[in-house]
Amino acid sequence: MKKRVGVFVCECGTNISSVVNTVEVAEYAKSLPGVVFATNYKYMCSDPGQELIRKTIAEEGLEQVVVASCTPRMHGKTFYNATEKGGLNGYLCEMANIREQNSWVHPDKEEATAKAKDLVRMTVNKVLLNKPLEVQTIPVTKKALVIGGGIAGMQAALDIAEAGHKVILVEKEATIGGKMTQIDKTFPTMDCAA
Repeated sequence: MKKRVGVFVCECGTNISSVVNTVEVAEYAKSLPGVVFATNYKYMCSDPGQELIRKTIAEEGLEQVVVASCTPRMHGKTFYNATEKGGLNGYLCEMANIREQNSWVHPDKEEATAKAKDLVRMTVNKVLLNKPLEVQTIPVTKKALVIGGGIAGMQAALDIAEAGHKVILVEKEATIGGKMTQIDKTFPTMDCAA
């Protein structure tokens, strides 16, 4: 079964478009297997850009989305949310970083455009393999296991217990204390180690 991919190339004002020919990248994307829609837009992260993604998902029956723009660390959540608001699972959206990894580091427009095409091609191939995922929340039991009943283990167990958590202290020997039980006095106070 052939998947239906939409590719959205961001110009990022002049951040990308001053070095990368985004129109050419979008036209190239249309030739890739699975791509049924591709376009470029001035600011894909803007409200109209996100609306373009949402509307296109419905109008073109998209099953996966590729956004060629900045780093996912900056706007990943923005585009995953736009994809979800368009009716797709957010994990069916992938980003190609053509700003930080391309336009910001390459002065030559022809080379940068070729690299942007490669990044888009690789991202389209990746998104075709994506499957919908669901976020799961797993409760955390506030309990700690401390292995070793030496002085460090005992201190760790005490600190965790004082923080209000249940502690299980495990020691392989019959008594706790480790090497401290073998010492007569401790420096500098000369207190009894036991």
